[in-house]
Amino acid sequence: MVDVFTEITINCPLAVVAEYAANPDRAPEWYVNIQSAQWQTPKPLALGSKIAFKASFLGRELAYVYQITQYVPGEILVMRTDDGPFPMETTYTWEAKGDNLTRMTLRNKGNPAGFSMLFSPFMSLMIKRANRKDLEKIKSIIEKRRLE
Repeated sequence: MVDVFTEITINCPLAVVAEYAANPDRAPEWYVNIQSAQWQTPKPLALGSKIAFKASFLGRELAYVYQITQYVPGEILVMRTDDGPFPMETTYTWEAKGDNLTRMTLRNKGNPAGFSMLFSPFMSLMIKRANRKDLEKIKSIIEKRRLE
């Protein structure tokens, strides 16, 4: 089992952070490993929405479809994929820490199947490293936009 939790505080109001982070069209901008996001259901984001992502991780090209399983704008977004060798659930949460500070969390959990099971501890470490970079990048993008 892989269960990776990361968090960051972003110097920006919750509504701005949550709106940006919850928009799948923005994912390739701030996720280091995601190359594209393609809507498979009509916009806007809602319970049951499906988005196809193309990514690379550990030198492998990945294609998977996430389905939104929980969404409360400005509070929580949960998406899940059963595609490929590594079914995964990704959760974002947002919490106001004052007028202009937002705590964002990112959690990935899943059960690798087959060959991937052997690399579970290594994958946890690599996911944690990637998530840290992703959160630092979203923080940088949002805070920079706010200053412009």
